[in-house]
Amino acid sequence: MPASRKTRWLPGLMCSAILSTGTVQAGQDAIWPPKLEIHHVLLQTSFYTTHFDPEPDHHNQQELIGLELHNAQRWLVGGARFLNSFNQESFFLYAGREFPLWQPNEAFTVRAKLTAGLLHGYRGEHRDKIPLNHLGTAPAALPSIGLQWQRFETDLILFGTAGAMVTGGIRF
Repeated sequence: MPASRKTRWLPGLMCSAILSTGTVQAGQDAIWPPKLEIHHVLLQTSFYTTHFDPEPDHHNQQELIGLELHNAQRWLVGGARFLNSFNQESFFLYAGREFPLWQPNEAFTVRAKLTAGLLHGYRGEHRDKIPLNHLGTAPAALPSIGLQWQRFETDLILFGTAGAMVTGGIRF
């Protein structure tokens, strides 16, 4: 079975896991509407990228630099600049939420994250490589699973059924 067929279930499974953890427990602050306050900032970069069904012109050096603003209720907004799969400068502006999955102590958390926003940068012959990109900017949703240890974070991000990226960053 081709790699792309084997991995098509991954984004749906990650989204299901993320959404199933989103309930508010007794004693927690309500999650809507989000409070407009900054709890921490995450500055991140990409360490590794792979395509599930690589093409000869795929580029795996994303050179991502991203910034996220998080509130205490785990809502976030962010932006990232990166080189897309075809070595074109691209931007992703997004909002989302993180969901704690396991927290054995204050310093360590396993969590999922779901972000959605606008992706810009696929141009020319590669414009139709992402869905709904007819005007050069397309909607995108990215599920991820990650670890936070004190001020350091890392994520495994799935970009559709095309591939995955590992990012890392530091909280301020």
